[in-house]
Amino acid sequence: MTQHTEIQQHKIAVIGLGYVGLPLAVEFAKLYPVVGFDIKEERIQELRKGKDTTLETDETILQGRLLQKNPHTAAKPGQGLYVTNDIEELRRATIYIITVPTPTDKHNRPDLTPLIKASETVGTVLGIGDIVIYESTVYPGATEEDCIPVLEQISGLTFNEEFFAGYSPERINPGDKQHTVTKIKKVTSGSTPEAAATIDELYRSVIEAGTHLATSIKVAEAAKVIENSQRDINIAFVNELARIFNKLDIDTLDVLEAAATKWNFLPFKPGLVGGHCIGVDPYYLAQKAQEAGYHPEIILAGRRLNDGMGAYIASQAVKLMIDNDCPIKGANVLILGITFKENCPDIRNSRVIDIIHELQEYGCTIDIADPWASPEEVMHEYNLPLLPTIDSIQHGYYHAVIAAVSHNEFAALDPRPWLAQQGILYDVKGMYGKDIADGRL
Repeated sequence: MTQHTEIQQHKIAVIGLGYVGLPLAVEFAKLYPVVGFDIKEERIQELRKGKDTTLETDETILQGRLLQKNPHTAAKPGQGLYVTNDIEELRRATIYIITVPTPTDKHNRPDLTPLIKASETVGTVLGIGDIVIYESTVYPGATEEDCIPVLEQISGLTFNEEFFAGYSPERINPGDKQHTVTKIKKVTSGSTPEAAATIDELYRSVIEAGTHLATSIKVAEAAKVIENSQRDINIAFVNELARIFNKLDIDTLDVLEAAATKWNFLPFKPGLVGGHCIGVDPYYLAQKAQEAGYHPEIILAGRRLNDGMGAYIASQAVKLMIDNDCPIKGANVLILGITFKENCPDIRNSRVIDIIHELQEYGCTIDIADPWASPEEVMHEYNLPLLPTIDSIQHGYYHAVIAAVSHNEFAALDPRPWLAQQGILYDVKGMYGKDIADGRL
């Protein structure tokens, strides 16, 4: 491990330049020579022009850190970021950080394919004494049981003798400009005490909020997966309250506002639970629990309830339409927002699609407006077009407007002019007052 005891000697490679990898690579590039790798040619070309469509990095800072040549091959490597999709450009690195997505398949089973392929990539260039750090969300044991064997097989090197590993879970919150990568405390871990110390020191050099060195890789993995599982369960609770209070003709948001006056009440709100973390991580923990012979009750109950909210919202909107004597089959419905959260372009695992599919089952015609989402990505991911702009929304045309995502642009508008006579407004996020919305969670 002696070659890694001096921080100044680190040559870092970040594998995966998405919402997690790019901000991390940009921060490390302040102090170290960094090579950022992504398999998507269009992503590399975009970044080389200093553009970031995820909006997670300041493009002025990104442009200031970009290098035109690989700093690892320079006679005197200096700090900066070089981006590439050429595997050979990774070969001189000494620290490999893997930040690829870990999704679930259509049956909600963990899909480690991106992680395994990234491990294969690193295995082809791994050298003696190198350290591989995983940041992708996984179940406890995945690093050592699923990833390390791939690294050993491809590289021909022996784990904890010729190369080392660590796990430092990402805590990026897409669209959040306050809790950015350097301002969130970082959990670290390593496969040996020496590797753990090196990894912790590495992250402490750029993370302003500091680090927490976990006692093992499995502890760090488990800590990450329960962070979002806890939020998922809490949101499931308030989603169930919303269903109950709806039957009792009580406004849920009024109840939550009253309850929040107690000092230790947790201020969760009902809504759709999507994205690449909260809507996915509980399935990773549940999978591992079931492999160990335990069937998780609360975790999966929360998932079932949250996964059913799209269909519930659609049914509530349809009931309001019927009450207003609106047609259902052939009704024109406007969906405000397709991203998984407000003021963010990320459409991964957006549960707004559940509302859309359910309304399509009723025979409704759907239009979608979203100033944050990429039309090309929405078409690729969901095979759905977006309206060109908010200004292109027709007035007096829609039998229902469903405000699904609380982008600032939507919150600043009055959607009622878009409604046809007797049309309804269903407010998923509580953007509008009760005097404006016909229904809300």
